[in-house]
Amino acid sequence: MTHSNPLPKITRQLLGILVAAAAASGLAHAQQAAYRIATEGTYPPWSFKSPDGKLQGWDVDIANALCEKMKARCEIVAQDWDGIIPGLVAKKFDIVVASMAITEQRRQRVDFSDKYKDTISRFVAEKGTPADISPAALKGKLIGVQRGSIQASYLTENYKSSSLKFYDTPQAAELDLVAGRVDYILGNVVTYFVGFLKGADAANFDFVGPDLKGGLLGDGNGIAVRKGDTAMVENVNAALAAIRADGTYDRITAKYFPFKLM
Repeated sequence: MTHSNPLPKITRQLLGILVAAAAASGLAHAQQAAYRIATEGTYPPWSFKSPDGKLQGWDVDIANALCEKMKARCEIVAQDWDGIIPGLVAKKFDIVVASMAITEQRRQRVDFSDKYKDTISRFVAEKGTPADISPAALKGKLIGVQRGSIQASYLTENYKSSSLKFYDTPQAAELDLVAGRVDYILGNVVTYFVGFLKGADAANFDFVGPDLKGGLLGDGNGIAVRKGDTAMVENVNAALAAIRADGTYDRITAKYFPFKLM
């Protein structure tokens, strides 16, 4: 005997449509891009950890905004600066959003997105320090700088007659400046402006000398991906263009800075 289907034909059709839609949705979710993104985590206001250990900062917000535009599931992790490019090359993560300066030396190891902010470096020293920060003027002086940074490369190349002291974080260099263990520190203008120079410990310190940029100090900052990953560069660039066009980039910037970064 043949049993008839108890469901009306139109109900069976609707059920079929719903099942197909659910299957398509599940497939789309399974195929959704998933990226692991590295940032530094010790570099406020760009990236740092809250008291409960959660990553936050301008770069973290930018990374999340880019993931939203790319419709990707992302995990953002902290990585010590001197291991950030080796980690990318070793496929520990897929993208680096860490205010990384675009330099020719780094281009040999990674590919970069379009520039997503400008970079200016300056020396900081005790107020009243002479404005001449030429290599000749700083001969014999102790200069603190973060290890692996563009400023470290710049000093190593140009200030051979100075004594350079390298630190794992910018904050460690700042502490030694306040304690008198170094005469100058060199780093990112914006970082110093909104961080160190706003603190009570920096009351007797200020910028000295002119803005420094270009050459070893880079051509702005970019988002790094593995060498040869053209598709990833294109995806990141499209997402960057989208967050700039719809105002997301400016809203994130205004959350941290009273001025534009580009």
